[in-house]
Amino acid sequence: MNKILVVEDDKHIVELVSYGLSKEGYAVLVARDGDQALELVRAEQPDLVILDIMLPGIDGLTVCRLIRQGERTRDIPVIMLSARGQEPDRVLGLELGADDYMVKPFSVRELVARVKARLRRGSSSREGRKPVRRGELVIDPDQLTVEAGGNREQLTFTEFELLWLMAANPGKVFSRDLLLEQVWGYDFSGESRTVDVHIRHIRQKLERMSEGISQHIETVRGVGYRWRELNT
Repeated sequence: MNKILVVEDDKHIVELVSYGLSKEGYAVLVARDGDQALELVRAEQPDLVILDIMLPGIDGLTVCRLIRQGERTRDIPVIMLSARGQEPDRVLGLELGADDYMVKPFSVRELVARVKARLRRGSSSREGRKPVRRGELVIDPDQLTVEAGGNREQLTFTEFELLWLMAANPGKVFSRDLLLEQVWGYDFSGESRTVDVHIRHIRQKLERMSEGISQHIETVRGVGYRWRELNT
């Protein structure tokens, strides 16, 4: 049974989300503030965290950052909740490592669908995969790492999924909606910023390893992204 940690101080939201998740057979853990959330993440190792930004004590943005910094917790998927009108916070949440976000008020049914999609992707997507090599770049599905120029960078699960999908299909143009469907596991328009932030993180990590290698990921204006081979 998958364990889902719900970090939210609004009792009404906690009850609705907990009920929706429990109906689907998930074990639900609840934290009312940031300190309790970090304690439960470290002690219980949940399979996914639903994390509100506005929390008593340590805010959700800091909780997300600390989850990503922990060696044992960095791969736990995080879906962040934010109030409408907090666009800078939503973007910052993605920058700090959230895999996805939803804006309040939200549909509990949609949230549960996203949880199911994320866990389904996480449990099966890397099975049977072998390292992909593109020039000097090696993408390792077992370690969730990329290596080039003698340097190595750790990827989050979502970053790995994006990079793998494009590198395994060089030249193919992926729209943002298609990437949401293939990587996040749901078909939902209007979340293109989520894709863009993750692509930016991947490019930064590639560039830290070897100058110019991030140019493999090409932006197709008005559409999305593709992997292109570079002239040597």
